[in-house]
Amino acid sequence: MTQLLMPKATAVWLVDNTSLTFQQIADFCKLHPLEVKAIADGESAQGIKGLDPISTGQLSREELQKAQEDPNRKLKVQESRIKIPQAKRKRPRYTPVSKRQDRPNAIRWLTRYHPELKDSQIIRLVGTTKNTIEAIREGAHWNSANLTPMDPVTLGLCTQIALDMEVQKADKNRPVEASEGESGSGEQLISAAETQSLDEKAQDDMSESEEVNADDVFSKFSNLKSNDGDASDKDDS
Repeated sequence: MTQLLMPKATAVWLVDNTSLTFQQIADFCKLHPLEVKAIADGESAQGIKGLDPISTGQLSREELQKAQEDPNRKLKVQESRIKIPQAKRKRPRYTPVSKRQDRPNAIRWLTRYHPELKDSQIIRLVGTTKNTIEAIREGAHWNSANLTPMDPVTLGLCTQIALDMEVQKADKNRPVEASEGESGSGEQLISAAETQSLDEKAQDDMSESEEVNADDVFSKFSNLKSNDGDASDKDDS
């Protein structure tokens, strides 16, 4: 059912500009008849500017005219041509009953292979609670001895795209890692850009070594040639 916009302002306008009864105005604006009477007497809604329901498209002029001619007729709010979608309330992520027993294994996998993820991110991925995550991290879960790390994507608890997005967000907020020689986290995969730069550097090193080897070869060849010349001079003498 279409809701009336600004009912009290609409009631003020109807009281001032129509001959409708208090009951008709009260039914149309969802107010009590005594409140409409107080508006008419100036005891209520003081300072409120009246709102014309005809100009806003909530009441047709023909409908208003019929209601003024028949005191028993109830006004009907005209349906708006513009549909305003209602905001959907956020609800906890639903996990099928058949997959709920796999959530602890998925949490163990996430906390082990992606320790950079926050609790809120894990909750979004697998639909669990913060207490459960803390219990699994600390080994205080009631079934901790039987938990096996399992990929939540394989279990069907989340998509690979959602997991990658959360990991990327966590990587952006991750602090700079300790340099070599300092205590830090374990080895991690390097990015594709770093791999490409290392390959280019290795190729440059190889080309430089080849040039050096070529120079050595030519120098050795020159030495051999000069030695042969000296030997021939001795033979002639």
